[in-house]
Amino acid sequence: MTQQVRALVAELLGSFFLLFLGGLAIWSAIASGGSLVVIAFGFGFALLGGLYAFGEISGGHYNPAVSLGAFLDKRIDVATLVQYIVAQVAGAIIAGLALLWAASGSSAFPSAQAGVAATATVPSVGISSAFLLEVLLTAIFVGVILKVTTSDTMGPSAFLAIPLTLVAVHLSGAPLSGASVNPARTLGSAIVGGEYTDFWIFLIAPFIGAALGWFFYQLVTRVE
Repeated sequence: MTQQVRALVAELLGSFFLLFLGGLAIWSAIASGGSLVVIAFGFGFALLGGLYAFGEISGGHYNPAVSLGAFLDKRIDVATLVQYIVAQVAGAIIAGLALLWAASGSSAFPSAQAGVAATATVPSVGISSAFLLEVLLTAIFVGVILKVTTSDTMGPSAFLAIPLTLVAVHLSGAPLSGASVNPARTLGSAIVGGEYTDFWIFLIAPFIGAALGWFFYQLVTRVE
């Protein structure tokens, strides 16, 4: 197996890891009457585990928006960008299928179905507000990733900073825009769960946010 193939497998598995455990956190919160904190830390700790498991192999993107940021920063080429996105979406679809399978065996099937469906992000605010929030939340997330992964000072804390930023994104944005910040998450859950409400927001806004995050990262780090 070549290094590139290993990297693609790592992106698929890492995306599955993130979105399966994140989806389970949503399901658990719904089934147990838990809070947003359960969901936010579920996604954050899932990302932490995915980074430790596979991040050294592929870079630990698990998100097309993050891969776009890496491409804009010339860390990967266009072929790798496309391949990573395909692997990430495949991982997201497998995660959605695994959640659906688990839900079908639940004694509380309606609640389980709700947990699976909730992995598809649905905004509770207006379309324009949701779009803007997804752009800005993704910009923050991608900007942090680009910075800490190249910093000699903060680099050792990258595995802490990145998951905690995702926790903050969910705590602040999930009740409003849905806080997808990940087109693979949206596409995978939509394909499996059939939830396409305001689908386009979560496919387009994160890519714009990634470009914005990269722009501000360049603005404050570039040396003339």
